[in-house]
Amino acid sequence: MITLSYQPPYDWAWMFAFLGDRAVAGVENVTSERYRRTLAIEGRHGWLTLTPRPESHQLELEISEGLQPVAENVIERVRRLLDLDADPNVIHQTLGELAEGRPGLRLPGCMDVFEQGVRAILGQLVSVAQAARLTGKVVAAYGAPLDEHGEWRLFPTAAQLALADPQVLKAQGMPLKRAEALIHLARECEAGRFPLARPADVEQGMKALMQMPGIGRWTANYFALRGWQAPDVFLADDYAIKQRFAGMTPAQIRRYALRWQPLRSYALLHIWFSYGWRPEVS
Repeated sequence: MITLSYQPPYDWAWMFAFLGDRAVAGVENVTSERYRRTLAIEGRHGWLTLTPRPESHQLELEISEGLQPVAENVIERVRRLLDLDADPNVIHQTLGELAEGRPGLRLPGCMDVFEQGVRAILGQLVSVAQAARLTGKVVAAYGAPLDEHGEWRLFPTAAQLALADPQVLKAQGMPLKRAEALIHLARECEAGRFPLARPADVEQGMKALMQMPGIGRWTANYFALRGWQAPDVFLADDYAIKQRFAGMTPAQIRRYALRWQPLRSYALLHIWFSYGWRPEVS
């Protein structure tokens, strides 16, 4: 058992609800008290379980034998997934009143950057639940089984999806263009051309992503938010955000959000999940 520390407050109920709504069948299982998933790193594979211990401001991490040789890598990814290194005091100082309702909100990252790219593409123009179901179908079709019963599977690798038939992917319930976008993403990763690490200039990095087929502004921004865990991204074109800023254009929304630099990603989360929030009109 590995114990990880974090600085409170931490809203575990919100974080596990967020991850649970997006959980992919066969890869993840999320309850109100525990997060469990499969993972492959550097040729090793297995499962991990995360159990918060809020009374001591710690998180218990259990990893299977197959992942023991890459435990340090697993720990790094867990800290990124759950944003364990964030300082809530700095967030509150930057966001002010916006953060007061949910002071323990953190920025959900990911356990695998390529996986998050796939999820971002599959999440376009569909609900969160639909995206999770569609991703589960892709996992069932291409993910390797982790156990002899096939109940747990590994998320498909870039190498596996690079060789996928677009018609087979389409048959899982997505438009052909989206299937082709997934294959292109996988091939770019295989060729080492897809930026798995957060670039120094996130804005330019997102513009580069938008040059890839099937990746528009929303997808590039959402990927930067979670795949790179960029702290200063704001999705002014998001449907829910436009509802909160009723009567304002995306350009006006972006200008309004400048007040929350350099933590606009956290502001975005607070606005998404503060249902009565409205911008101040001067």
